[in-house]
Amino acid sequence: MLTIQQKRVLDFIRAFIHRHGHSPSLREIGEGIDIQSRGAVHRHVQTLIGRGVLKRTRSGWRTLELVETDEASSSLPLLGKIAAGRPIEAIPGHDEVNIAEMLLGEERYVLQIEGDSMIDAGILDGDLVVIQHTDTANDGEIVVALIDNQEATLKRLFHLSGRRIKLVAENHKLSPLIYPADRVRIQGVLTGQLRSYR
Repeated sequence: MLTIQQKRVLDFIRAFIHRHGHSPSLREIGEGIDIQSRGAVHRHVQTLIGRGVLKRTRSGWRTLELVETDEASSSLPLLGKIAAGRPIEAIPGHDEVNIAEMLLGEERYVLQIEGDSMIDAGILDGDLVVIQHTDTANDGEIVVALIDNQEATLKRLFHLSGRRIKLVAENHKLSPLIYPADRVRIQGVLTGQLRSYR
């Protein structure tokens, strides 16, 4: 799994190649995602090459290429519908669901949940959540909120009068958290969730 910073580097390179037809230099990557150290950018690029998501066609820095994933490996067959309430007739389907389209995208990353503050929203301890990086969010969205630049939490967001933010846990046992708006920074919005049963 890529780190947030590695994902930002990869997303920038992908967008740059799409726009310009060639890969960016280390300086352009650093400027594009606000990393001052060229050495840090170099390490991220080398890691992405090692992970098999980038490759070099020859020596030089404008010779990076994206390693395309097999589209078929990102899709699963959609075989129909199943009832989670009363049983329904099993009708086979013949479509496919592209998992990559549902979960992947520019500026997205994954976090693992610790704790039970979001259980009433079906988000359990140990689940993986897919987050769209953004610094703004609408009322009612589930967000990653950074409080006092120290603690990050996943909660439902509401804007209150008097420039205050209410962060609501999806657990009826927990009270909402209310902060002055300048103490809370939005770092992303929930877009998906993953859970493995095996």
